Amino acid sequence: ELKRSMPGITQKMLTQQLRELEDDGVIQRKVYNQVPPKVEYSLTDYGWSLESILDSLCSWGECHLEKEGNTSMLIAEG
Repeated sequence: ELKRSMPGITQKMLTQQLRELEDDGVIQRKVYNQVPPKVEYSLTDYGWSLESILDSLCSWGECHLEKEGNTSMLIAEG
């Protein structure tokens, strides 16, 4: 599901980023013992604590892209 929502990312890069976020305590991984394999990721309390910071950063970026008239970069990079 994550991979489908980010068509520009390779499986290797997605796996690497998820592992780093897990190692940093931002997300937790739950593996289900079933066929086909199923893995779920969720934010930890630490991850949720970043929500307001990330929202502010996104708002700042959107504001400055619109100011610069550079919205094509936002669309191109996803």
